[in-house]
Parts: sequence; C-alpha cells; structure tokens
Amino acid sequence: MNEGLFYDILREGLWISVLISTPILAVALVAGLVVGLFQALTSIQEMTLTFVPKLAAIVFWATMGFMTDTLVDYFDTTIIPTIAGG
Repeated sequence: MNEGLFYDILREGLWISVLISTPILAVALVAGLVVGLFQALTSIQEMTLTFVPKLAAIVFWATMGFMTDTLVDYFDTTIIPTIAGG
C-alpha cells in the first residue's frame, strides 16, 4: 500500500464519520436552539431544561439504518478490498 492510497482511504473514512454524525448533531443543534430561545423568552434558567429536550430529540434509532448502510458500504467497497488485495 502506497502513501497516496492510505491517505485517500483515511480521507474517505473521515468523510464517512462526518456523514454519519450529521443527523444526530443537526437534531441536537435545532433542539438546543429551540430550548435556548424558549429560555430567553420566558426567563426560565433551569439547567435540566436544556438537557432533557436534547436527549429526547436525538433520533438515534431513526438514523441507525442510514449509519449502518453507510458503514457497511464503506467497508465493502474500500476497506475489505484493500486488505484482501494486499
């Protein structure tokens, strides 16, 4: 394996990790903005108010199929052929 192939596989793996984490992080961001806006408008400064809606809003189970399919595709098309090819 030459350096170019190694860095290309590494770059693609990092991009896959960004794609996999995007749905969960986006939902947490929107939930945090909504809760922050609600707290600013009502002057409620309860610490648990920011944590509970974010936890409830994260749709991990809804995006699990997407994450699994993306990782399996990455391993099937990139990692396993590279290992098997030497």
